[in-house]
Amino acid sequence: MDEQYTFRLEKIEAVLRARLPELPGGDWIRSIFDPLPHEPPAPLLANLGEPGRELVSRGGKRWRPLFMTLTCEAMGGGDAALPIVPLVEFPHNASLIHDDIEDSSDERRGKPAIHVMYGVDIAINAGCFLYFLPLASLEAWDAEPARKLRAYRSYGEAMRRLHLGQAMDISWHRDFSSLPSLPEYDLMCRMKTGSLARLSARLGACAAGADESEETRIGTIAESLGVGFQILDDVKNLTTGNPGKKRGDDIVEGKKSLPLILYLSRKRDRLEFVARCFSAAKAGGVGAAEVEELIAEMEASGAIEEARKRGTELVEGASASIRSEAFPSAAGRTSEEARELLAGLPALIG
Repeated sequence: MDEQYTFRLEKIEAVLRARLPELPGGDWIRSIFDPLPHEPPAPLLANLGEPGRELVSRGGKRWRPLFMTLTCEAMGGGDAALPIVPLVEFPHNASLIHDDIEDSSDERRGKPAIHVMYGVDIAINAGCFLYFLPLASLEAWDAEPARKLRAYRSYGEAMRRLHLGQAMDISWHRDFSSLPSLPEYDLMCRMKTGSLARLSARLGACAAGADESEETRIGTIAESLGVGFQILDDVKNLTTGNPGKKRGDDIVEGKKSLPLILYLSRKRDRLEFVARCFSAAKAGGVGAAEVEELIAEMEASGAIEEARKRGTELVEGASASIRSEAFPSAAGRTSEEARELLAGLPALIG
């Protein structure tokens, strides 16, 4: 990775470690829980924070906090967004913990899923904690009240949209007779994946002092980028396999990904075949012969390649918009270096 990205990632990682430390002490406890009658026992704090810290420490692309901080830089805000990067990275990891429980996944980022390591009860609670923990960063943020209020509203909206997207995804993979249309799939992606991307851009613009119309504009670009990444993840799951997961996991989990939707839109007579493959995959995992059989049919139909093309167009379109559109700055200055890094980010992590 380019050293300019690495330099910024190091600053992001430092903030995440400070907000979710390995050994939380008194200062951290007071900053998160306000004064307590007495300090909670260490095992209790470990059950609350350790599962999330474990997942965050495994890495990840960190493209959301990068997009957020680079947006702020590009609009002349410097590092003003850096203290609130937990608002986009922690809820992403929270959603992964809950997603793995809902999908009965046993692996995440190359290691056992959090609920496998710690138990479902601890994992659910720790995941929920990661949704609320970032608000402490927002409360401590040195910004004027009006800007903090806008950030609060953006965060709340993003969390509601994210859960709507997950509800759509769950309902489809639990009911095989329900096949989403292309507009419904697009909406699910915009809610489930696009919401945090949109939030990243909005918070970056907010931190730079941009007005709400500019927040909305850059947020729309980022949302489309998130949809593109989701589609390309769907494709990777059926081709190379996503990092830390297994090829064909989406079939085991019964997910209605874009390649499957495109395949069935062309091959309605293969609905029973797909149902049989999903059933066999649920029983036998990715090792079931039907997983590869279904992937081969989707490849032969051109559905996987069409999905790849759609995802790539969205990602490339977002980069082009970043390069071509104006980046006004409340501070009267912009950073062309940050803007170019922002435009190059999709290709770097896609």
